[in-house]
Amino acid sequence: MATDPSDPDPIYPDPIDHVLVGARPLTIDEVVAVARHDAPVSVTEDAWARVARARAIVDGLAQDTQPHYGVSTGFGALATTHIPVEKRVALQRSLIRSHAAGTGGEVEREVVRAMMLLRIQTLATGRTGIRPDTLRLYVDVLNAGLTPVVREFGSLGCSGDLAPLAHVALALTGEGEVRDSADRRLDASSALAAAGLRPVQLREKEGLALINGTDGMLGMLCLAAHDLAGLLTTADIAAALSLEGLLGTDAVLAADLQALRPHPGQARSAATMRAVLADSEIRRSHETEECTRVQDAYSLRCAPQVNGAARDTLAHAVTVAERELAAAIDNPVITDDGRLESNGNFHGAPLAYVLDFLAIVAADVASMSERRTDRFLDVGRNHGLPPFLADDPGTDSGLMIAQYTQAGLVTEMKRLAVPASVDSIPSSAMQEDHVSMGWSAARKLRRSIDGLAHVVAIEILTAARGLQLRAPLRPGPVGAAVIGVLGEVAAPGPDRWVAPQIDRAYAAVVDGSIRAAAESVTGPLD
Repeated sequence: MATDPSDPDPIYPDPIDHVLVGARPLTIDEVVAVARHDAPVSVTEDAWARVARARAIVDGLAQDTQPHYGVSTGFGALATTHIPVEKRVALQRSLIRSHAAGTGGEVEREVVRAMMLLRIQTLATGRTGIRPDTLRLYVDVLNAGLTPVVREFGSLGCSGDLAPLAHVALALTGEGEVRDSADRRLDASSALAAAGLRPVQLREKEGLALINGTDGMLGMLCLAAHDLAGLLTTADIAAALSLEGLLGTDAVLAADLQALRPHPGQARSAATMRAVLADSEIRRSHETEECTRVQDAYSLRCAPQVNGAARDTLAHAVTVAERELAAAIDNPVITDDGRLESNGNFHGAPLAYVLDFLAIVAADVASMSERRTDRFLDVGRNHGLPPFLADDPGTDSGLMIAQYTQAGLVTEMKRLAVPASVDSIPSSAMQEDHVSMGWSAARKLRRSIDGLAHVVAIEILTAARGLQLRAPLRPGPVGAAVIGVLGEVAAPGPDRWVAPQIDRAYAAVVDGSIRAAAESVTGPLD
């Protein structure tokens, strides 16, 4: 079986080397392919035709004396302000300049690219009234590897991710800043020229079409869902290795017991743990009449229930993401019968809720992981292992402070689990009097997922060392494979600099090496 996540056969799917927009809703994997791996993007001919038809509708309204939001009116609380024909191009330019008001550090390249792809998808629906030439420039900028500089703070997650998307739109007009494919920070005008592209002069309705979407929130949800899917399987592997190393019983993982509480995530987590523990000499060693342990601590016995609930919560979040990927978010929007209608579909509540749910999930999975690590290090609870898994306890401290690091991470993740979506600060002179804070929920979720990867890495490092200290008993084939990936960093012995050991384990979690090692023995783990 494959052991390298870059090898698509038979465990990992074929890489996505091109994404076609306009034929159907994008998938989460396609978003990741463009955002993280620079897969090129193109738009279908049918989509170009839809875009042209919608633009013709907007052009027909441009000279209308009746007010049309975004075409002949101001924005937000200024929506009742009539804009004369001769000022309507300036209206769009002013909209983008004024709304590109973000501040703070730069948002990660992969997030900006995901956001750009998702805005392209909505523009290609023919619901926004964008001009084909403007959409074409957007696609060309993305494919050229130009990434507008977007700031951390500015979006309230309602009326779309206005400020972040405005920073992208500003670059299309030749203003603002971008990073090129070599990560050099340049003014947008110079970067466009170097790529052979010409900035656009926005016309009626186009400013709103470029910024009135949930694309930042959705992009971060897609990336988070992708990462958590792999990370939760790795958390199951970690839990099983800890159960093995702490001489716990796998009887509680039996399929018939799990079926008494028919949550699908719980069943999958338990099945993964059973596969990891198969053929373990350590596990078999205490299946004797002399073993008096009837029940393990909750952090061992209830791992499938917690990790499984996390899986089910993730499944709900994926459902929300997929619905949003099938949406056309803009305001106003062009209907099937050619009306230009205002709506509230830009409100980020559906995304904000699940982004917050996932931060709660990540914190709780990490909390249980840290408890298992602590049991390994406590001589009163680790069933015969040395204190802190130290070589010479007293002289050596072993992994004592690695658990401190875990505890600090878990505490931070608990703070990040406080929901952003329960807050709302009215804006735009009370026109926008309830907002979702979904962008904030997404930003903290990214930090929480990274924290979970570190916490699980420390548990795996600890379990690998604990398993080796059970010698001459041998761990199961999965445990041996994971130990092989970690190599010398997990080997027992006198104290060594711990930080690089944690870094090595973290890298193996994030790049999929731990999961791939397990699957080289078990086959695909779901």
